[in-house]
Amino acid sequence: MEIHVYDTYVEAKDGHTMHFDVITSQKDHQKAIQYAKEWLKTIGEAESKVSTEECQFCHSQGAPEPIANEIQKKGYFIQKMEGCP
Repeated sequence: MEIHVYDTYVEAKDGHTMHFDVITSQKDHQKAIQYAKEWLKTIGEAESKVSTEECQFCHSQGAPEPIANEIQKKGYFIQKMEGCP
């Protein structure tokens, strides 16, 4: 499976920056933003701003099996980087 990685930096409600990648099988910027918002809602950060400014396409690559499995289940995978719970 080919995946597409969207590098995302979002300001949390307490002011710190959360850095994470939205990984999806579709190269669709609006879908990546939608997935970022869905995930942020699950961690209590639904009010965080996510637009093309915060979420940018980074690259495409082959998917490791655990990530491919998660994408098949939910449509996306979040790779937490910095400042994420």
